[in-house]
Amino acid sequence: MTASILLLEDDLQLSDTVKQFLELKGYEVHCAYDGLQAQDIAYEKNVDLMLLDVKVPHLNGFDFLKSLREEGKEIPAVFITSLNSVEDVEKGFESGCDDYIRKPFALKELLVRVESLLKRTFGTHVEKIELAKGLLFDTKELLLMQDNKRIPLKTKELKLLSLFLQHQNELVSYEKINETLWEYTEEPSSGSLRTYIKTLRAVIGKDAIETVKNVGYRFVKE
Repeated sequence: MTASILLLEDDLQLSDTVKQFLELKGYEVHCAYDGLQAQDIAYEKNVDLMLLDVKVPHLNGFDFLKSLREEGKEIPAVFITSLNSVEDVEKGFESGCDDYIRKPFALKELLVRVESLLKRTFGTHVEKIELAKGLLFDTKELLLMQDNKRIPLKTKELKLLSLFLQHQNELVSYEKINETLWEYTEEPSSGSLRTYIKTLRAVIGKDAIETVKNVGYRFVKE
């Protein structure tokens, strides 16, 4: 699986250019042309990163991101805008963005920002995380490998492991897990979640995932 990106840009030509470029680099891109469309995508899709123009119809980028942050969504976000005053930059970061890039920009620069943020999400600057001797998790492709052989896991199990690795030694609540694993149209299943946890424990060690009763789980990495 590749990272999924929400692109909010009302300039159709620029949106199409950025979309094609990122797709050639292996990313999945969901385009929105106004703030309300972006809201729908943010809630209906499992998005890993957001690229947001500010001056868009219906709901501007600042207010869109601010509303997501107030509701607890921590998806990394980069503002892409022609606004360049210190006040605008300050307002962008106050809204909850992680980075800021001014128009016009080079596509290569955008790619550097995207890759940097996605790697930072995992707290590492490498694409593979070693969980045990010979056991590697590929953060870009969402693959778990043992001695270079793929371990067959379900998509939701891999997403869950990815989530834990983004929050090592931190409590991950049931709410956050449900938001990550299930699409907007799906009904979260506590029974399925327990099965996913059991499977991951069998692969990476039963002590690696702690149960925090009635709250969630904690991935323990020394």
